Amino acid sequence: MRKTTRLKELLYDDKIVLTPGVHDCMSAIIAERVGFDVAYMTGFGASASLIGKPDVGILTRAEMAERARNLAMCVDIPVIGDGDDGFGNAIGMMRTIELYESGGCAGIQLEDQVAPKRCGHMAGKKVVPFDEFIGKIRAAVAARKDPDFVIIARTDARAVNGLDDAIARMKACEAAGADAVFVEAVESVEEMKIVSSELKIPTIANMVEGGKTPILTAQELEDLGYALAVCPTAGTFAMAKTLFDVFTELKKNGTTEGVKDRMIQFSEFNDLIGLTKYGELEKEFIC
Repeated sequence: MRKTTRLKELLYDDKIVLTPGVHDCMSAIIAERVGFDVAYMTGFGASASLIGKPDVGILTRAEMAERARNLAMCVDIPVIGDGDDGFGNAIGMMRTIELYESGGCAGIQLEDQVAPKRCGHMAGKKVVPFDEFIGKIRAAVAARKDPDFVIIARTDARAVNGLDDAIARMKACEAAGADAVFVEAVESVEEMKIVSSELKIPTIANMVEGGKTPILTAQELEDLGYALAVCPTAGTFAMAKTLFDVFTELKKNGTTEGVKDRMIQFSEFNDLIGLTKYGELEKEFIC
């Protein structure tokens, strides 16, 4: 089964899809290894890990598409790429779809922010006019070659124009052919109920630690009617905390002995990244 078809199948299943945000290949491999069915690229984490900058629209389309391609190549589970605002007008959006789809992503998230965009839980966001965004989603749908390539329309209008406008945008995106919708930064459980009840196609819940949306369990989100729950920052935050702890211990004591329990061991790491497989390939093909 194609990864695109598998992703669409999961989205329309009765059981919620829980996925972590992955910012690099290592986090994607670990997500697959522990049993997640889908990996969701985080632009927040990609910007931090790739260039050490905040998620304020600094990464280019080429950089984001390459990161998405690498993620899709390194795992067998479907990867949803973060396509930011599509990188330009509707024609630019079509090129973005071409790059992400040909790069192996099973789907893409596209938002309605004014460039340069920023993380959906940051202040200072602006959104493009209603009709402009719907035109870009129509262009995205027209550009895909695989009809199962999943297009997720995301709106940040809740923080700018209010919940009614956000829902109206998502209903229009559904009519334009989007496969799933994502109202970013809703601020209460009641708002989450309204979103999931008003929209007919699969809805996405974004669980950002310290963000604007209440943190609920996957079961609670399923009970509210959500199809997919993503924890986009958990892995990135955990990596940063662990590195701080390990590097601080090394600097303070000149050894990592006190934090060995925070680290995977050499042999386990080699197994994780597939060293055995490459050894077998060398034996087979290198004379």
